[in-house]
Amino acid sequence: MFAPRARMAMMDSGNELWLSSISLWEVLLLFGRGAIGVRGDPDAWIDSALAQTPIQEAPVTFDIARTSRKLHLSHQDPADQFILATAKVMGLTLVTADHRIIKSGEVPVLRARR
Repeated sequence: MFAPRARMAMMDSGNELWLSSISLWEVLLLFGRGAIGVRGDPDAWIDSALAQTPIQEAPVTFDIARTSRKLHLSHQDPADQFILATAKVMGLTLVTADHRIIKSGEVPVLRARR
């Protein structure tokens, strides 16, 4: 469940929604570890979710890879570094519940949870 402000921003048709390919990779890792679950095949669930959401793919670029190593994060999680670098390079506001990313101050953030 998203915080009201984040939900409103994501539902606003004037805003573009972007998803890092690293976020998708991280979701698949969590499925594989049993940390999250869905009914049926995870790939089918992802295909359905992507088809229902007007979302654009944020690719990993050379600039994003370089930027990921220059961030001021309190931890060295590669997925978080790439997701944060993607937002920074592309000039995006990041929707997240991760307090470490929020605390970094590297990009504008909408808190996903209250």
